[in-house]
Amino acid sequence: MSGQLVAVGLALAGIGFAGRYILKRAPKVGEAMKSFPDIFEATQSSKYYRGGFETKMSRREASLILGVSPSANKIRIKEAHKRIMLINHPDRGGSPYIASKINEAKDLMENGSKSQHI
Repeated sequence: MSGQLVAVGLALAGIGFAGRYILKRAPKVGEAMKSFPDIFEATQSSKYYRGGFETKMSRREASLILGVSPSANKIRIKEAHKRIMLINHPDRGGSPYIASKINEAKDLMENGSKSQHI
């Protein structure tokens, strides 16, 4: 019984010393943490497109929505549209607005696409 009390006492003392050490180092940790938001924003902005939809859809925006290059052929556009609509279809819980934007992007890209070969 007394051995357990000694072990608990030593554990509490260790936690106290560790807390004291961390609090003394806190200003340096705070300075290091200031640089993290910039790094986080830089990595996140490169992965996702920031901003809403344009009032009149451009070919660039349509290609971003479908995830294809602006010069993609009709076959790739059709495959990308099918893949995205399976995920975002309103009958499967997707947004009707998003589905209409995906369809608009497909129509815009197909009307401008000339080649049907890969």
